[in-house]
Amino acid sequence: MPTIFEQIVDGEIPGRIVHETETTLAFLDANPLARGHTLVIPKEPYEHLDDMPADVASDVFGVVHELTPTIEDAVDADATTIGMNNGEAAGQEVPHAHVHIIPRFDGDGGGPIHAVSPSRPDLSDAELDEIEAAISEA
Repeated sequence: MPTIFEQIVDGEIPGRIVHETETTLAFLDANPLARGHTLVIPKEPYEHLDDMPADVASDVFGVVHELTPTIEDAVDADATTIGMNNGEAAGQEVPHAHVHIIPRFDGDGGGPIHAVSPSRPDLSDAELDEIEAAISEA
């Protein structure tokens, strides 16, 4: 069964499309967190960021880069939060990779990205060294 995003890409259900390229589609979120909340997706249904070929991921984030100031201007936002829930444990609800561009306004009551996790790990230098090595040597 196609995801809701695939149905928007295919034109089976309406979406307020604000930008389209050969590989990407950007449209207003149907359940926005703020005026102008926009989703940027690859047209092909990759579930996670690491499922996308590098060139498609580059296209997606290129569109995010291009649209962010346009969206801020369109809704007179003071800033934006850019985010991606990459996997079910991260809160991903639609199994089609997508990036949120969420306009932010002074006094909107929203928090920073660090508010996503209420508890932070207390990591030792040895643990940090281990993580650093695992990432940099991969």
